[in-house]
Amino acid sequence: MRCFERVLKQQPQNVRARLGRAMMLYKSHRVAEAADEMAAVTRMDPRQFEARSYRLVALNSLEVGREELFAEHVAFGETWPRVDPRSLLRDPRPERRLRVALLSPDLREHSVAYFLEPLLRHLDREAFEILLYHDHATQDAVTARLRALADGWRQVGGQADDVVESTIHGDAPDILIELAGHTGGNRLPLLARRLAPVQVTYLGYPNTTGVRTMDFRLVDELTDPASAAAFHTETLVRFAPTAWAYLAPEDAPEPAEPPCVKNGYVTFGSFNNFTKATDRMLREWARLLAAVPDSRLLIKTGGVDEPGIREPIVRRLEAAGFDLGRVELLPRTRDTASHLALYGRVDVALDTFPYHGTTTTCEALWMGVPVVSLIGDRHASRVGLSLLTAAGHPEWAAREADEYGRIACALAGDRTRLVALRRQLRADVAASPLGDHAGQAARFGAALRACWRQRCGAPADSGLFTPNLEPLVL
Repeated sequence: MRCFERVLKQQPQNVRARLGRAMMLYKSHRVAEAADEMAAVTRMDPRQFEARSYRLVALNSLEVGREELFAEHVAFGETWPRVDPRSLLRDPRPERRLRVALLSPDLREHSVAYFLEPLLRHLDREAFEILLYHDHATQDAVTARLRALADGWRQVGGQADDVVESTIHGDAPDILIELAGHTGGNRLPLLARRLAPVQVTYLGYPNTTGVRTMDFRLVDELTDPASAAAFHTETLVRFAPTAWAYLAPEDAPEPAEPPCVKNGYVTFGSFNNFTKATDRMLREWARLLAAVPDSRLLIKTGGVDEPGIREPIVRRLEAAGFDLGRVELLPRTRDTASHLALYGRVDVALDTFPYHGTTTTCEALWMGVPVVSLIGDRHASRVGLSLLTAAGHPEWAAREADEYGRIACALAGDRTRLVALRRQLRADVAASPLGDHAGQAARFGAALRACWRQRCGAPADSGLFTPNLEPLVL
């Protein structure tokens, strides 16, 4: 941050330094400041798409009205003209084997991989050929596993858009699925050029892309009910009871006994990225601690071992009304196994709002820890409802803030129940749609086929599409 600020002092119009400072603000959990700074970058250079995407990610964590947030995404997409998909439709037979390409910077040890790998493992290869485009320099054991599941693999990290475009056009996929949305390392400006006759967004981002060449978005009925269609530029495809298939890490430890049994007090916990913690949510957490005598709060997030990041968080906690003696801040752990083991220090997990956790909720449930979530009016704040319903515990998803507190208090006050949940929740997840990898892969494949049929002008015949959108213009 200081380096960027020194540059800006000498060169106030240095766009890259201004973007760098904005990104550091975001990584330091100063989300509102980051969003303002990213807006300043785009005023300096309207074609600075990285800043525009980062700003959209940041706005999802702030309490921005749904209409305003949608308008921001639409404005991003209006930069590019609509491209006719028929120019790439080489063989419009609706039932032939399809070449499906997936583009992501996260084909590695990353949350996206936990949800992608089980689908690839079970997808019908007689119906689909899989090409993976890894858009990142890092390759690890997860990369190796995913590569082994692909019929074709391309390492495109660091390559210019024109080079990647040429590569993808040469491979001629029928369906291209992007897994990043507006998150870091995305290629949305490239996808706006139209690289496949069917383009789909899935997994990595909790909102519309706004890009008019993005044809479909894979969701479920709980994250995106009928009213959600008005806030998407894509056609919504509700393909499964929940939009995820969760593959737990192989080295996940066994669930530990609830810490309240040994400690004599309850520990609430949040392992979500602290960028998702709004001041309103912090006030609710402070009220919860005040309502449960001797309770504690464990917050785990990146950067809190650095004073420049920790101190603003502490000030926010103080402003929210916390007794700081009852709050512990923990930095990131060295690996996934140690991260999961820390759930042994949590009795009840608290979801963030309005931007819910996804991986963190699945991890907590897998480690036997109940999760309390607050339902909102958009995908990002309805993920908890979807995951908890899938796992058989919709009763932990609250409709309003007071109910959120009541649910958490009730769980905290029933230690017998907490002990039983440690033994039960992993089995609940494994038996749920989240653990039904073959079933979810079949539903995923059916959704892709329905999208392809619609592009070819054949009846989709699936019931997957949102009912109040016009068909795609072919």
